[in-house]
Amino acid sequence: MHSTNINRRQILAGSAALCGLTLAGCVSAPSSMPRVAPAPAAPDVPPDVLAYYGPRPQEQFPIPAVNIAKVDPRYWRTMVDDPTGERPGTVVVDTPSRYLYWVMPGGRAMRYGVGIGREGFAWGGRARIAYKRAWPRWTPPAAMIARQPELEQYRYGMEPGLTNPLGARALYIHDSSGDTLYRVHGTMEEWSIGKAVSSGCVRLLFHDVIDLHDRVPDGAPIVVRQSAQMA
Repeated sequence: MHSTNINRRQILAGSAALCGLTLAGCVSAPSSMPRVAPAPAAPDVPPDVLAYYGPRPQEQFPIPAVNIAKVDPRYWRTMVDDPTGERPGTVVVDTPSRYLYWVMPGGRAMRYGVGIGREGFAWGGRARIAYKRAWPRWTPPAAMIARQPELEQYRYGMEPGLTNPLGARALYIHDSSGDTLYRVHGTMEEWSIGKAVSSGCVRLLFHDVIDLHDRVPDGAPIVVRQSAQMA
């Protein structure tokens, strides 16, 4: 046991230090020394998942590896039993769950995590993937330029590249009236997967949108669901 022989000067010094801490942090004085909570452990990433999201140096614009540990594991690309009830060859966006499914034969589907349109830009319904583009140009709609005048410089298109908002691939959604102006496209912002952040478009990690692009043919049907309707 330590001696309890604490002098008045030590008590006053300790009290002053504690008051300073209280004022600086705008919190009530703790009853004991604060304990720093440990950082949450990064998820254990299986080797096959790391392989999915490794660097792509062969691309027109070389793509770095994704720090997939920053993405909730529920949004990692994976093969699942098809929950959609749609026929094979259909793209299904389950907006509430932040998933996109590519429906495959045999009751299976490839599932990807997505970011979707924030409130006020939500959309849904049945349409088709009219065509696809690798490393597309991005042209913001006039309504977007009106909201964000700094985009005027891109009225006639932004060159492709890693920082282009459409990313490495884009799938263009048309309905019976023509171009909906909505896209399924890539993003390097891994933090946005599972969030409602875009201006209505559906965004996937670069590696996932490349995989999807390679699977989906022009003309494939797409269904975007705004409520839980899975089979």
